[in-house]
Amino acid sequence: MTLPQSSLFDLQRRLVLKRALAAAAPLALPPLAQGAAPKPLVVGGLPVTCNLTLPIACMGRTRANEARGLGPAPFAYAKFSGWPEVKESLMTGRIQAAYMLAPLVMDLVDSRIPLKIVSLGHRSGAVIMVRTDSPARTFRDLRGKSIAIPSRFAVDFLFLRKMLARAGMSPKDITLIEMAPPDMPAALYAKAVDAYCTGEPFGAAAQRAGYARPLAMTRDEWRNYICCVLTVREDLIRTDRPLVQDLVNHIQSAGDWLDQGPANRDKAAHIAAAKTFFGQDPKIIKFVMDNPEDRVTYGDLRMIRSEFDELMQLSVEAGTLKRPVAYERYVDESFYRNIKPVPIPL
Repeated sequence: MTLPQSSLFDLQRRLVLKRALAAAAPLALPPLAQGAAPKPLVVGGLPVTCNLTLPIACMGRTRANEARGLGPAPFAYAKFSGWPEVKESLMTGRIQAAYMLAPLVMDLVDSRIPLKIVSLGHRSGAVIMVRTDSPARTFRDLRGKSIAIPSRFAVDFLFLRKMLARAGMSPKDITLIEMAPPDMPAALYAKAVDAYCTGEPFGAAAQRAGYARPLAMTRDEWRNYICCVLTVREDLIRTDRPLVQDLVNHIQSAGDWLDQGPANRDKAAHIAAAKTFFGQDPKIIKFVMDNPEDRVTYGDLRMIRSEFDELMQLSVEAGTLKRPVAYERYVDESFYRNIKPVPIPL
């Protein structure tokens, strides 16, 4: 018997919850020894340019502490390889803060996982790539073609669905293939897929290598596109509200610093390329920063209810969210309302 798509999503969600709850006890962090210095707050993120404000905020706070002769920064970046790992770590409390996909946070809150979004991480930054020799000139030309996406839970999938609707098409008019973003450029090169839709720098990697071109970018098609958001567990908000505010202050200031001009973006590419952060070729990160310069933007991190409502409705229509979730249940605007600019001495 073949299950309907919505039932498959529900089954997948229940299995992830079950595995994570079972793993909660062994993954719990050990208590600090009496008198030991507090450990920095670990903030999880992926090595993608949508998460770039996070390493810049962490490095900026570290440099500021060094200049004042203080100890380590109170928060630190931790690189994860995929959203499922970030999701399970947040669910179990192994980490208390991370960049996450906004619809995933809605889904977790709907499953009674105590999380709150406290800031955006960026705007724009997703692309649909085709080979340079592809005959496709408009999105309609992808009818009948195979298109790779990271996951049906990714916001990239919602971007693709939006493009399909504008073209008078549906998912039935294409062949969807779920694939890890790092594998997408090679799959396009080998003609294993006709196109792929994902976040950067995986579009830029193929474009810079010369065998792919963007067919569509969110900067042109979905100007207020939001995707990765800073998410914290509610127990952290209850126990250390000043630390969350400090983190949000540095994320916004890092975004302002990134959007101040190409010199800062060039520095950011080299900082993020370090093994402690993304561990990628700085030339590829810089390509994302410059081609064009608003391919991803970071300064406007306002949390706007109507934008989240649109994202939620698209997720419900896509079957990746079971039902609407009230904005107040998964967003805490108080930290953004109380932001104070801080120096980013990089």
